[in-house]
Amino acid sequence: MTPDIEKNLASILSSIPENVQLVAVSKTKPNEVLKKAYDAGQRIFGENKVQELVSKHESLPKDIEWHYIGHLQRNKVKYIAPFVSLIHAVDSDRLLKEINKEGKKNDRVIDCLIQVHIAQEETKFGLTTEELSTIFDIEILNTLSNVRIVGLMGMATNTSDKDQVAKEFSSLKAIYDQYQNSLSHSQLDLKTLSMGMSGDYQIAIKNGSNMIRVGSSIFGARNYKV
Repeated sequence: MTPDIEKNLASILSSIPENVQLVAVSKTKPNEVLKKAYDAGQRIFGENKVQELVSKHESLPKDIEWHYIGHLQRNKVKYIAPFVSLIHAVDSDRLLKEINKEGKKNDRVIDCLIQVHIAQEETKFGLTTEELSTIFDIEILNTLSNVRIVGLMGMATNTSDKDQVAKEFSSLKAIYDQYQNSLSHSQLDLKTLSMGMSGDYQIAIKNGSNMIRVGSSIFGARNYKV
């Protein structure tokens, strides 16, 4: 059954506060499907494979904001640095430095979110709170003239236990508030807390998320063969 993308988008947008940004997770979906979402008014799309992101950027309207939402390898940064609007999952200082280097080459300041590990699952990427404090060291920030850290992101444990999911999101909100209130630097503009996907975005919003990443609830099930 073909999903009604326009209806799905309208339903989600009507159910979330106006201050919450919707990232339409379009990974594995063909351009004609993205164009339906675009024609319905969606402008922010998220991809998790560099080659697919580059191809879609070249083919689709230029006013789309492309977010890279997957685990990013340092040697792939150069391909998306010229155009990416936001890199969601920065999980090491080495990656941050590589993004800064490629931003300088392209005469751009690239917006990034730092990924914090909040889930019980070990397979999830992200920094510990101790590693996060190292990233936010003033001396390191002083070297990042072509990066702007605009917030934090995290993924909750894949579980049906809503209390656990809420607890994990709440823990990231507390970390976000701590740094938002205590840090001031030209390379910091902590305004985005990205938490929540198709299965848990309502819980994430209740716990402070102002950016959600939704795929299957808009486009239907993902094509894992791609």
